[in-house]
Amino acid sequence: NKIIGGLSGTGKAGGKSFTTRDMELLTLFSHQVSVAIENARLFQEIQQAMASLEQRVQSRTQELELANQELAAFSYSVSHDLRAPLRSIDGFSQALLEDYGAHLDEEGQGYLERLRANALRMGELIDAMLMLSRVTRTDLHQASVDLSALALNITGKLQEAEPDRSITLDIEPGMLAYGDPALLDALLVNLFSNAWKYTGNVAHPHIKFSTTELNGKDCFCVRDNGAGFNMALADKLFKPFQRLHTAREFEGTGVGLATVQRIINRHGGWIHAEGATGHGAAFFFKLARDDCNEGANES
Repeated sequence: NKIIGGLSGTGKAGGKSFTTRDMELLTLFSHQVSVAIENARLFQEIQQAMASLEQRVQSRTQELELANQELAAFSYSVSHDLRAPLRSIDGFSQALLEDYGAHLDEEGQGYLERLRANALRMGELIDAMLMLSRVTRTDLHQASVDLSALALNITGKLQEAEPDRSITLDIEPGMLAYGDPALLDALLVNLFSNAWKYTGNVAHPHIKFSTTELNGKDCFCVRDNGAGFNMALADKLFKPFQRLHTAREFEGTGVGLATVQRIINRHGGWIHAEGATGHGAAFFFKLARDDCNEGANES
């Protein structure tokens, strides 16, 4: 709906006049030329936009690399600079208890024990922060992974750590996924450790790992019948250091599920949690590729 140029016919062979048919052909030709001109203009604009986008991507990539370098430097600082004073606090507290404990009353000894406990707690938080950092920065090396085998190995180690504990494990065989083996192992370690921990006060603890369906989508699910959680607070589950249970109820750092979500995000998947206080919890998750049921069928 705009003029982009002009086409002029100055004469006709033999000096004849232009006919209606001639004018129709010239009009058709002008339409074709205008489309070609407009396409060329759009193509040039697209090329310019792509060049601009490429430049922006390069700039953002450089910013991301710089941010990763700063994060790596921060992690190094956390790992080394903060651990030294913590070791001193713990060491001198222990020395006070061993060498001068007899000169302290029960309350004084209690203070020192609490000091050592909090130094240990701080060390655990530092380790958790470093783990969260490594999950974000580590390169992905993807392959086919047997999640059922990983789960059996993880639960076997949990059982070895608490041999007197009786717990029912229901792990579906042959569940395959495509992802980074080390990160997927860390994902399941966190999910099963949580399930193991939060079923600690249940008379007949039960943990199930299987393929299932959520909102019409195939996915994996780790389910337990433990302490559960209030769904009104579910938005806090995957945030670092946000805990829905007190440290007196259940120990932990509050980064396990944050680590799980970051691993899922790095694989382009999603995770969803459902639960009820005193009635257990279920964690549904899916990686980028639709191969959880395919893997089960292949096996």
